[in-house]
Amino acid sequence: MRHAFALRIGPIGFRIGSDWRAPIDQLRSLYRDYPAPQDGVADYTVRLFARRPWRRWLRPSVEIGGDYMLPEAAPLPLRHGLLAAEMAMNLQMALGARRHLLLHASAVERDGRAVLMTGVSGAGKSTLATLLAVRGWRFMGDEFALLDPATGLLHAFPRLISLKNAAILAAEAAWPDARMGPLMAATPKGNIRHMVPDARAIAAMDQPAAPALLLFPRYGDAAAVRQVPPAEAFVRMTQASTNYVALGEPGFTAMTRLIADVPAVAIDYPDGASGVAQVEALCAAL
Repeated sequence: MRHAFALRIGPIGFRIGSDWRAPIDQLRSLYRDYPAPQDGVADYTVRLFARRPWRRWLRPSVEIGGDYMLPEAAPLPLRHGLLAAEMAMNLQMALGARRHLLLHASAVERDGRAVLMTGVSGAGKSTLATLLAVRGWRFMGDEFALLDPATGLLHAFPRLISLKNAAILAAEAAWPDARMGPLMAATPKGNIRHMVPDARAIAAMDQPAAPALLLFPRYGDAAAVRQVPPAEAFVRMTQASTNYVALGEPGFTAMTRLIADVPAVAIDYPDGASGVAQVEALCAAL
């Protein structure tokens, strides 16, 4: 690769190579406070490349790949190169991770206790995690939560926070001093802008936490709270894991222990302030 950058996010090291300088410059700027991979060796390699040589210059088209690839993945225009890099890192984790049970969830921590928030796209888990971080919670991750099958502890993966559409304005208003990436308009998921987690999240990313609450948020309805029975929570959490089946027995053991030990709650919330208040009330009652 003509241009490259390496970093570590929590326990995972990446080396990203690109045929173009611009995505690497953006990654280097936004991830400048993150450490290099442990001992200089990355766990995963990411590639941003042009399938045909002329695609470097003529209507530049970014293909994503690396150690693991999806041949059917559609390329992105170069103006969305940062998004392509983030998607490629996610792809390596989703297809290759075996050390941790991966949960597609946002996570925050306070006093050693972590709240896991998962739901469909648009449920508001990223926005809630961002707003809770403004109120003093430690941001642990936005895309993946890493559960250690051996200990049951949650390891942080505080990558850039991916904000979509209306969540961009909400996060900017709540955290005006945060560092932000470029606004990428008209992506496959609408408008996207990445926010850099605060210094505390980065400095403490090697500190695990004990899961204390499983939360299934849903944005846009009147405030409501519902206890989620273990059977439903188990199904929803297995659906939220990208490697549960691949891990086999360790994955099943880790998931059943999580469901047995951690209460699960579904909330509806009409706005960010209401959602934050509901989460903090639930945690205070634990």
